[in-house]
Amino acid sequence: MSRSFIQVTPAIAAYIGQTMLHEAPILARLREETARLPMAMMQISPEQGQFMQLLVRLTGARRYLEVGTFTGYSALAVALALPADGHAVCCDVNAEWTATGRRFWAEAGVAAKIDLRLAPGMQTLNTLVDNGAAGSFDIAFIDADKSNYRAYYELCLQLLRPNGLILVDNVLWSGKVADASIQTEDTVAIRGLNTHVANDPRVEASLLPLGDGLLLARKK
Repeated sequence: MSRSFIQVTPAIAAYIGQTMLHEAPILARLREETARLPMAMMQISPEQGQFMQLLVRLTGARRYLEVGTFTGYSALAVALALPADGHAVCCDVNAEWTATGRRFWAEAGVAAKIDLRLAPGMQTLNTLVDNGAAGSFDIAFIDADKSNYRAYYELCLQLLRPNGLILVDNVLWSGKVADASIQTEDTVAIRGLNTHVANDPRVEASLLPLGDGLLLARKK
């Protein structure tokens, strides 16, 4: 009988990268530039970016919604996988970090696919709902301030079409969610979202130990 998951040692991580990772050179350069920033830990892993590209292609996604863009790696990975008429709406509040993303998006020739909205995520999502975008997105990715995860999830669920996917990053939170003695605001918020999604009859969900934990929820 197989184990539920295996501890990913540096040797195993290296093996996965050497045998299964197919990262476009421009993505690698963006990742390497981001690694020099003090907040580099906010960057998703290249394996996760590749997995997101696979999901885009498997689902035939054309419209992508992202809450939390940072330096634009996830947006670039998805934009490269979207078809020529694909469209991404990306929400962030930091003009400096996203300027890096804009530069790489332009170089990759996908800038026209990406609509970056510099405003609080809740504001942008509510505006989309108010403007009639409910049910119009294929995939939503949430990777922003953890205290608002539940609110982002609810709004993204409205904006997704039936059978659309919500992806939520950092849902294992370096293992803190499994330690009941840790009651910090972010940990409690992530733990609460995990429980909420697991019991939400509107979705079918799975939590993968990929990166810092990736939650997938299919809207029924």
